[in-house]
Amino acid sequence: MSYTVGDLVAEFLTGCGVEVAFGIVSVHNIPILDAIGRHNRVRFVMARAEVGAGHMADGYGRASGELGVLISSTGPGAANCVPGLVEAQFAGTPLLHITGQTDSRFTDRNNGMVHDARDQLGMLKSVSKSAYRIRSPGEALGVLTRAAVDALSAPFGPVSVEIPIDIQKAQLARPATLDNFHLPVPLARQASSQELDDLAELVAKARRPMLWLGNGARDAGGIAEKFLDLGFGMVSSLAGRGIVPEDHPMNLGALSGHGIPIVNEFYQTVDLMLVVGSRLRGHETGDFNIKLPGNLVHIDVDPLANGRTYSNTFFVCADGASTLEQLHQRIASANVIDPEFKLEFAAMKGRAKRIFQGSLGPYREFASQLRKVMPRDALWVRDITISNTTWGNRLFEVLAPRSSIHPVSAGIGEGLSLGVGAAVGAKGRKTVIMSGDGGFFFNMSELWTAVQEGLDVTIIVMNDGGYGVIKHIQDTTAKGRRYYTDLLAPELSEVAKLAKVPFWRVDDADEFGNTVAMALAVVGPTIVEVDMRVIGTPPPYFPFAPAPIEDSAQ
Repeated sequence: MSYTVGDLVAEFLTGCGVEVAFGIVSVHNIPILDAIGRHNRVRFVMARAEVGAGHMADGYGRASGELGVLISSTGPGAANCVPGLVEAQFAGTPLLHITGQTDSRFTDRNNGMVHDARDQLGMLKSVSKSAYRIRSPGEALGVLTRAAVDALSAPFGPVSVEIPIDIQKAQLARPATLDNFHLPVPLARQASSQELDDLAELVAKARRPMLWLGNGARDAGGIAEKFLDLGFGMVSSLAGRGIVPEDHPMNLGALSGHGIPIVNEFYQTVDLMLVVGSRLRGHETGDFNIKLPGNLVHIDVDPLANGRTYSNTFFVCADGASTLEQLHQRIASANVIDPEFKLEFAAMKGRAKRIFQGSLGPYREFASQLRKVMPRDALWVRDITISNTTWGNRLFEVLAPRSSIHPVSAGIGEGLSLGVGAAVGAKGRKTVIMSGDGGFFFNMSELWTAVQEGLDVTIIVMNDGGYGVIKHIQDTTAKGRRYYTDLLAPELSEVAKLAKVPFWRVDDADEFGNTVAMALAVVGPTIVEVDMRVIGTPPPYFPFAPAPIEDSAQ
């Protein structure tokens, strides 16, 4: 049989160690997917829409730590991938997007070919870390290699490659370099001895130090915990949760201070904030209104992180995990941390959790109930919903790395698809997805992807009959005028019946954990609906209500 560029793509993915790809078969990618099917080395997960496939590839990359792969068709198909590429860019997920293109003779001529979109490559460049077009069979392997290396080089992100349909079909000699193929991914920059010495001199003087870990420190959990053993406190960005288990007494998790005054007050007693692999995003710092310690030292492999949001007193452009390893070797024996700091930090953490919990009304025990019944290493995937913005993102304890996945872009409707992809990459771990009813119905059809793939996933739908988050925002910004937030939707029990998925409904707050436990005991897809219209509406959250304060009765 002749060897084509489609065969090369299939072999290339295998050579990169890719085990799974997501997408939809269409007229402008048949040669590639035909080759993937014939070679039978890559599992292809058939999504119901490209928008879902994009988020699945992202969720898979985050959960597995491997390259996510998305395969789409041209024009509308590629455009449908844009939300997934945007989210992967926000989340720093290494993702390779391979899309078709019209015949090379007609590309960019705007002459009305099927699926032809004006400047598709420009569209993809605007939402990807980089984007390429393969213009001849001979350059296919080189362009694909460059694209995958881009995606897997820090800072990670999505990279797109267009392959015109005639080039996909074109014959060529099989490249000998595919034998024992290895991607030439460069090692992240290492800190110099002088930088480490200067950094150690600064850190060793601190008596009340804290770490702030972001997604760029995702592989630094072991060494970060050694800093906590020295007496450091810790907080994480939303994308950096679980790097160190959040039940550690010196880890605040994502209680970063936004809307929690006592955390902000505590920051002013901290004499060093060591930030590793975090952008210190405006979304998590209240548009930079959180006042971080003045002595802020930043480690990040991306030089653009230097001073991008908060100013720093020292910046090291290097890999976070290895820099922390070498820093620890230099300061461990010179530990001068105030012994009272550890006690004060643990007390502050306990108070902050109680204050936040006290703001949740009838949902104050949901995080603790769920934590008791979920496996320690289960994947915790959420959509943008009021339950996630409150207890899901801030109070529920994440206890394992690469197990907390949510839309970093704050886009609604992504959670179910992220969770499906994460479940494919879970490697035996249970996956729990929490969504609102509005977000669930965005991409409800991807429930059938979970069923077809036989995924071990429990879907919790917090049903308040509309867009609860938006209602709270309207109460503040539109003087309580609530327009376009109530949705007519099918009964979730009927949706579950149609999909042949076991279903439970919760209408008593005290039964939430027990009910989820029954769903978790089933292997395969399950749905738990929480009827918030019966249990009650959660109170508005900061900044759409005053910051929660401590109840003297607590």
